[in-house]
Amino acid sequence: MNTTPPSLPARESLTVEFKSDRKRLSDNDLVEAVVCLANAEGGELWLGVEDDGTPTGLHAEHLQLAGLGGLVAARTSPSVAVTVTPVFLGGVNVAHIAVPKGSAEVSTSGGVYLRRRIKHDGTPECAPMLPHDRASRTAHFGLADASALPVAGATLADLDPLERERLRQSVQQYGGDRVLLDLDDEALDGALGLTARQANGMRAPTLTGLLLVGREQALRDLVPTHEFAFQVLAREAVGFNEFRRFPLLKALDWLETNFRPYNPEHEIQVGLFRVPVPRVDFGAFREAVANALVHRDYHRLGAVHVRLDDGGLTISNPGGLVDGVTLANLLTTEPRPRNRALADAMKRVGVVERSGRGVDKIYRGMLRFGRPEPDYRRTDSQNVVLRLATVDADEAFLKLVVAEEGRLGTSLPIDSLIALAALRELKRLTSEDLAAHIQRDIAQAKRTLETLLEAGLVQAHGATKGRTYTLSPGVYMADGNKAAYTRQAGFSALQHEQLVLNYARQHGSIRRSEVVELCRLTAPQSRDLLKRLKVAGQLVQHGERRGAYYTLAEPAQG
Repeated sequence: MNTTPPSLPARESLTVEFKSDRKRLSDNDLVEAVVCLANAEGGELWLGVEDDGTPTGLHAEHLQLAGLGGLVAARTSPSVAVTVTPVFLGGVNVAHIAVPKGSAEVSTSGGVYLRRRIKHDGTPECAPMLPHDRASRTAHFGLADASALPVAGATLADLDPLERERLRQSVQQYGGDRVLLDLDDEALDGALGLTARQANGMRAPTLTGLLLVGREQALRDLVPTHEFAFQVLAREAVGFNEFRRFPLLKALDWLETNFRPYNPEHEIQVGLFRVPVPRVDFGAFREAVANALVHRDYHRLGAVHVRLDDGGLTISNPGGLVDGVTLANLLTTEPRPRNRALADAMKRVGVVERSGRGVDKIYRGMLRFGRPEPDYRRTDSQNVVLRLATVDADEAFLKLVVAEEGRLGTSLPIDSLIALAALRELKRLTSEDLAAHIQRDIAQAKRTLETLLEAGLVQAHGATKGRTYTLSPGVYMADGNKAAYTRQAGFSALQHEQLVLNYARQHGSIRRSEVVELCRLTAPQSRDLLKRLKVAGQLVQHGERRGAYYTLAEPAQG
């Protein structure tokens, strides 16, 4: 089977390493370069290429590449399975070595741990993996849970009785596991993993214990990575900027108390009920802040930031998404907490969503008010960054959602809410379009749209193939915007035909892609329209497939 040889990148990057082989790169240096890439994102190692990207060729001893993969596997732990491909570039032979991302921290057989990183000037380097780097990477892959382990030097005296009482009050306030209220301190510690038994039989506070009910001074001394900030910026002026190291339940109370004056709300009437309309939904705010505090990487220095500015609310935390979670599956992947013991304790207290679907709650808190969906696009391997827009709510859309939820007697499914919000913004969708929004397959997207169709909230246009959907006329009428419905529902078939004929008359010809843009139709619908006009003798086809174009038919001679 013919395969295209790999192409040489223009420069080195986080995932690209060039190694000169003119003086024969030593086996140790080669293996360390592989380890370095494997402990980051994986990538490609080009042997026989200078740092500036110039191919200079392989040393004579490396021209036989057959044993190179075995060498790397034998001298890495756990073994790294690389793929070696010979490539002929610039008149010389070089080797392309594809390095997979390690599923755990990788070292050389001599115990050397390295990782690839980007320096302040934007260039890559291989740096030693220090103990906290290795622990962080282990947690990233879900292979260890630091929050369940005793904290070195911590004693029971570092736990605060006042914070224990706050914990019990939080169980009542947030509707947590009421069984916890009947337990004494020692049993509560065991149930929530606040302490762990040591080899000598004594109990010692875990990281979860210190973070939930620890004294502030103990947190400063024993968990120096724990810090959070609340900042308010208005027109480049700093209105509020405070950093704290409170235990987590006190932290949430403090953040909510300070955020409340900046979160005004008013009420609207929906039927017999008055519905509050805040600047930011408090349920979404609490879930987002709690997620940042619970899922941050406690091996890394850096604060959790809660920042309000003129454009919206930004919540960020150190530590990227854990392995297996991406921006493309954030809504659908199974919960994978970095700090499992801490997350479980917070769920039992009732502070975070007990189903593990806290992201759904954040989405719901934005979309039901007709605001843009939560924005995670600034998230990278080092930080999770969430942006919540604080634009005015779409009250007509909120009334629609509240009315439908009242009819159903329950909250709208998150997929349906996303579909309605996407139709509100984009005006027209196909099942394929919606599938990308809800991060599910096309079949599930179609079921969601058809359910909304049956409920009278959306209207379908076209046959099964190429079918599109808009909000129903009833939705636009309820908003007092009949003209908007007319625009989005589109023209009649006769009007489409006249548009196409007029375009062909004015421009001499028309293509299917131009019909798609002109009539706002799908490609299959445009093809059917052109075929109908051709059969009727009004258009003449020239060419086939993608090269086809259509002109007006000559009038019949009398």
